[in-house]
This record gives sequence, structure tokens and C-alpha cells, in this order.
Amino acid sequence: MQQQGVFQYTAIDRVRYGSPFDEAVAAEAAQLNANRVFVLASGTLVQETDSVDRLKEALGPKYAGLYDQVGAHTPRTAVVEAANMARTANADLIVTLGGGSVTDGGKMVVLCLANDVSDPTDLDRFYTRVADDGASVQPDIAAPDIRMVAVPTTLSGGEFNFTAGCTDTERRMKQLYRHHLLAPQTVILDPAVTVHTPEWLWLSTGIRAVDHAVENLCSTNPLSYVDGTSAHALKLLGRGLSRVKADPTDLDARLDCLNGAWLSMTGAMAGVMKGASHGIGHVLGGTANVPHGHTSCVMLPNVLRYNKSVNAEQQATVSAAFDQPGEDAADVVRDLVARLDQPGTLRDVGLKQDQLDDIARKSMHDRYIHTNPRPITSPKQVREILDMAW
Repeated sequence: MQQQGVFQYTAIDRVRYGSPFDEAVAAEAAQLNANRVFVLASGTLVQETDSVDRLKEALGPKYAGLYDQVGAHTPRTAVVEAANMARTANADLIVTLGGGSVTDGGKMVVLCLANDVSDPTDLDRFYTRVADDGASVQPDIAAPDIRMVAVPTTLSGGEFNFTAGCTDTERRMKQLYRHHLLAPQTVILDPAVTVHTPEWLWLSTGIRAVDHAVENLCSTNPLSYVDGTSAHALKLLGRGLSRVKADPTDLDARLDCLNGAWLSMTGAMAGVMKGASHGIGHVLGGTANVPHGHTSCVMLPNVLRYNKSVNAEQQATVSAAFDQPGEDAADVVRDLVARLDQPGTLRDVGLKQDQLDDIARKSMHDRYIHTNPRPITSPKQVREILDMAW
């Protein structure tokens, strides 16, 4: 049957790569006629490096303030606090400098400013609800008029899509927020600033990018364009991550990784659906506080094994992209995770047996569970995958 679909480019105007991030941000502020630039930055970068000081100096009088308290998995209390500060500062541009949680924090600030959100409970009106059967309800969200520039320091790739994940810490649930203008207006890829990223975080989020590309290639609604970019993403990530592991100062290898993460995200632009590695991973993050990268390290090989009976041919393209044709894709990914000294089991990331049923139940409310190549219709099947990963 002939495939049909629509490829929709995100609302990203530009990607600047290879230039010093502070100079690139200043150039963007000038090009966008921004005069009040509010910055969200990783607390570690603020405390342990001069990165934010450089950014302040480059922006000069356009610098309007800083928020550096966005924690892992982007707690809603933090993003609303940041939005209230940005509103008070009369911000006309948001800049993020940090990993995926900070990037999502910037998107959420943009959403809050456009929708008069000043209290965490206000966000209940805007997240995408997914029922047990996969049916979703997308609420109306006012279009943002203040946009964002993202400078990523990890490889999770969230800067290249228009979805934000934000955790309701009271319910211990990660919720998704979607609007095409939540995507950054500009993304800046500077390998030099990433040398400050802890090794485990850089390498594990690299596996997160691998997860994007692999689940693109194994999707139930693949697209040739995305297959091409995803396969090349795996080539760049496979060699780049290994080279950074061997030499953390190798900026060419770091740029390979950043470009690989970028290419891995084309599936998100095209509506190519992911599978259970992403679906379970979202819940492991929001409910059990497992870092994003580690969820992919643990879940992706096991989801590949679970799905192989229905998509072995697609999995063969994964192995070929890693220059290991004929090898089992699950083994190829597992071995890469091991070479990078990243965790390979749920026990390794601190899960307890008595958490698994709750994880399985909550996973049924993630849309990617319902687009897994091998159909999943009950928590029992999710639990089967979790047991494989135990």
C-alpha cells in the first residue's frame, strides 16, 4: 500500500554551529531585535564555569536576568517561577544554556508567558492527555509571541522539536505540552561549551539520541527522508561517542555528536512515531526520576528484542548503520552502552521490584506505547519488557 503523510518542518529559523555560543547568542539577539534577554541556565554551568558570565558580557545591556534552578525532568514549580521572573523582567527573548531539562524549561516559560500562567496548577489546562487506549486530547494553547534561542549542552535533542516535557511533582507524572511555536527560533551548536558537561550525562544522552534514530528506523510509519537522516545520525553518534569517551577534548567528535543528535530528531518533525523505549522512558523519568539518557541505555536494547519478531528487517538497517551488518541490533546497542560504561539494567538505575507494576500502568498513558511496532494493549505487556530489563 502506498504510504501517505505530511512532513511539517518545525518553526526553527536557523541552526548556528561551530561558533562560540556567546557570540552566536549576541548575534541572534541583534537579528531578532531583542532588547530584554532572559536566560535559563544549568546550575552547574553557573556555579562551576564562566559560561554565563561570558553570555552576560556578550549581551551587555540586553541581559535581563537569570534563572538557574530548573531541576531534572523540568518540575512545573520551577518553570512557573522562572516564567514569573521573566515576566517581571519584561523579557522579549528567552535563551537556554544547558541540557534537556533546561531546554524544556525554556519552552515551558514561553508557554507560560503566552497563556498567563502564574501558578503551577494553571498548567493543568494545557497538557496533552492520553487515555489507556491511546486516545489523546490536545488542549487549545495561545500562540507564543516571545520565542526562544537554545544552546544545548547535552545530546537529548529536545531543542529540535516543539514538545516540552514537564513534571507534576505532586502526581509524580511527566506531562507533555505541544505547540509548534514552542520550538526554539534558533538553535546554537557549540562543541566547546559541552566540555563542561559531565561525562556520564554527555554519553548517556548520546544514547538517547541513538534511541531517537533507532525508533525512527523501526517505526510503524517510516519515511524515507527520516530513514536517511536517522541512519547517518547513527554513524555520527557511533563514532563520535566512542571518540569523546577516549578523548573528552576532541571537539570534532563532539560536533559529530551534536550533528547526530540533530539528525536523529527529523522523525519528530515528520510525525514518525516512536515505540516503547520512549514510552516507558518518559514514565521512568517522571515517576522514578531516572535520567533521560539512562532510560534509553536500559530500555532500548530490550524493546528491540521485544519487537524483533515484527520488524527484523527494519532492525537490520540499524545494525548496518553502525557498520555491523548481520549482527543483532539489540546486541549492537547493548554493546555500545557497555563500551561507554553506562547502566544496562533497571537495577543499575535504582529501580525496585515493587515499582514495576506502577511504571507499567502509567506507561499506558504515554502515546508512544500505543505506537510500538509490536502492539501493546495492557500493562501486562509493558511489565514483560520491564522484566526483560530487570
